[in-house]
Amino acid sequence: MERGNLRVYLGAAPGVGKTFAMLDEAQRRVSRGTDVVVAYVETHGRSGTERELEGLEVVPRRRVCYRGTQQEEMDLAAVLARNPAVALVDELAHTNVPGSGFAKRWQDVEALRDAGIEVITTVNIQHLASLNDVTEAITGVRQRETVPDAVVRSADQIELVDMSPQALRRRMAHGNIYAPDKVDAAQSQFFREGNLTALRELALLWLADRVDEGLERYRDQHRIASSWPTRERIVVPVAGGPESVTLMRRAARIASRGSGTQWLALYVSRHDGLTALAPDQLAQLRDQTEELGGTLHTVVGDDPAEAILAFARGENATQLIVGASRRGRGSTLLRPGVGERVIAGAGDIDIHIVTHDYARAGTRWRAAESLSSHRRRLGFVFAVVAPAILSALLIWTADVHGLPTESMALMVVVVVTALIGGLVPAVVAALTSGVLLNLLFTPPLHTLTIREPENAFAILLFVVVGIAVSTVVDTAARRTTQAAQARAEADALTVLSHSVLNADDDLDGLLASACELLNARGASLLRAGSGGVQEVLASHGAGPESPEQADLVATVDSRTTLALSGTNLPASDRGLLNAYAAYARVMDERRAARAAEAERRQLAETDRTRTALLAAVSHDLRSPLAAVKVAVSSLRSPDIVWSQQDEADLLETIEESTDKLTALVANLLDMSRISTGTLRVSLLRVSLASVVRNAVRSLEGGDRIEVDLDDETDVMADPGLLDRVVANVCENALKYTPRGASIMLDCAVTPHRTLLRIADGGPGVQDRDRHLLFAPFQRLGDVPGPDGVGLGLAVARGFTEAMGGTITTEETPGGGLTFVLELQSPVQEAP
Repeated sequence: MERGNLRVYLGAAPGVGKTFAMLDEAQRRVSRGTDVVVAYVETHGRSGTERELEGLEVVPRRRVCYRGTQQEEMDLAAVLARNPAVALVDELAHTNVPGSGFAKRWQDVEALRDAGIEVITTVNIQHLASLNDVTEAITGVRQRETVPDAVVRSADQIELVDMSPQALRRRMAHGNIYAPDKVDAAQSQFFREGNLTALRELALLWLADRVDEGLERYRDQHRIASSWPTRERIVVPVAGGPESVTLMRRAARIASRGSGTQWLALYVSRHDGLTALAPDQLAQLRDQTEELGGTLHTVVGDDPAEAILAFARGENATQLIVGASRRGRGSTLLRPGVGERVIAGAGDIDIHIVTHDYARAGTRWRAAESLSSHRRRLGFVFAVVAPAILSALLIWTADVHGLPTESMALMVVVVVTALIGGLVPAVVAALTSGVLLNLLFTPPLHTLTIREPENAFAILLFVVVGIAVSTVVDTAARRTTQAAQARAEADALTVLSHSVLNADDDLDGLLASACELLNARGASLLRAGSGGVQEVLASHGAGPESPEQADLVATVDSRTTLALSGTNLPASDRGLLNAYAAYARVMDERRAARAAEAERRQLAETDRTRTALLAAVSHDLRSPLAAVKVAVSSLRSPDIVWSQQDEADLLETIEESTDKLTALVANLLDMSRISTGTLRVSLLRVSLASVVRNAVRSLEGGDRIEVDLDDETDVMADPGLLDRVVANVCENALKYTPRGASIMLDCAVTPHRTLLRIADGGPGVQDRDRHLLFAPFQRLGDVPGPDGVGLGLAVARGFTEAMGGTITTEETPGGGLTFVLELQSPVQEAP
């Protein structure tokens, strides 16, 4: 069965007209004879939307009873049984009531599409999962209902329903979106003009990216290689040299001239990796790119020019910025460089040639220093002696060979010389062999005169080929040596990185790794103290106690030194030693930062606790004390004759104030016991229902709490602590649940854990604030009246964790907050 299509109406905010546009499309399709049904549409009481719904077939909704309330959801089974051609499903990100077939409405939509039904739906930009954090930063509200981006991106059509922020606010002011009593609050909070403008831009940019993806798919399907300049994209090839920043700054300036222009830096690395930038250089280049507003991309290719052009065409680039060549004009004419080849093959891509301080500076050839001086000296000796000895042998056996054999034999000497001493000795060997070939084997003999032009050409060709072969052999030998060194260093750095990442700032382990990889007898991390005295921070093996005793030293920072004994690295390998010094500096900085952060947190916590305690003493303790003082003074006053009812009221005031004082002091003492670790817990097998009912019975307003617990459900807990936990959580729920609404307590039992759920019908708590619920002295600023110091839930969590349990929160379906206490179940004895 062919899967049904998906059409999405995307909006930047509620009220822009997504549902209206969806219904308008449905009316057009019905007029054309298409079988369309309304699976679920929410009109929100808007008259225009309700009028647009007239004449459309509506599938009755399914009513679900959850926790005493009736909820309406889309009847997926009924829609599937009806099997229309098109189904309208509003609010794609909606969360279904527990007990539904799927948890999310977008999953219902996927089921309809799997059945071959086309679906038309709506969603706001703030409900996309990838943009949830972004929209929260804009609006200050985290959307709890989200839909995966992949679902919306898979739509066959995405249509933006757009409206300017000013027009949307006018619609709201006219009462076309929310009820009149909610307009002022909405316009001053979520629907501020700045919020709406940012959300609108976010929706436009997200949709523009999807359009770009569709364009790229079309170009790939139709194999279109040429650039389509729908959006300006600038590619800047960089080599990592000092001129790279100049080129990137020029790209950033050009990009800033047009809205939506992107620029991308490109670094091309060879397949063999021998000429690649070091990781720290590449990281620095990436940081510079991001600082200027671009993105760095790396590709691999042995031909940089072809790699640059392929990347630019693949990214649909419209402009390329190329730096002026460092080479001289003569060299460029003889052998075009990367920039010249990019210009020649750019086609319809515009090229900017940017000059810099290093342009036309020329390059100075220098011989590679990969071979030791001993080998180079040996190569020079071999370049002179070997051709002479071989020529003598060839003269002695002149009867059995001719000029071709003699040329090839001397060519072998040139190649061997290149392997021994490198390029320069090989060139000397080629010239020496050419002279000997002319003197000893080309008529007339023993003279530099050559009778036959063919022989002259052969000798010249011999010298040229000898030099060329020497160059190739020397290059290959150097590349092999560099590759071996690079692999050894990479392996060493890999081991180092792994050990550092898994050592948890273990300086001793770092020094042990340095000794192992650098073949040292010992290593120390030294820090200069007052008076020049060296303090040994860490040591391994026979580590030196001062830099003077070390064979190798590397600077960690202005006061700290990494010292090694028993080793002596060549200059080319000192990068490993510097890498260890860098890691040691990172470890030291990380330890210092953690210590500073711990101290800061401790000071902040101490200050917050002190402030909270002062606030508690100054208000929550003073208020009941003042009430007691006034009541007692009134009763003792000889000037007033109190009736029995008045005396009873004053005594009741004293009793209530004393109870408040007792509860406050008890919570403070409990919090102190939890903080100092002096809380004593005695786990017993107790009846959960019995403890809960006792705790609820003692609460004011406990008749509003409905307990649905099995009397046979037992848990492992301290009865006194569990009583306090349940009482504190229920007391908190009573404060927030409106009068007339009930609080539900039920439980679920597993083989090892028992879950006690306490669900209220209050305003709930936003996800970003839930971690504050259990913080000491935290009331989230919305407690009705001045009751409490915000310790009840903190004490509840401390007692629960002391009993080996956990306490978490989740959203109550239909509104409110549910506390979930997870406690240990008794071990079932074997029969």
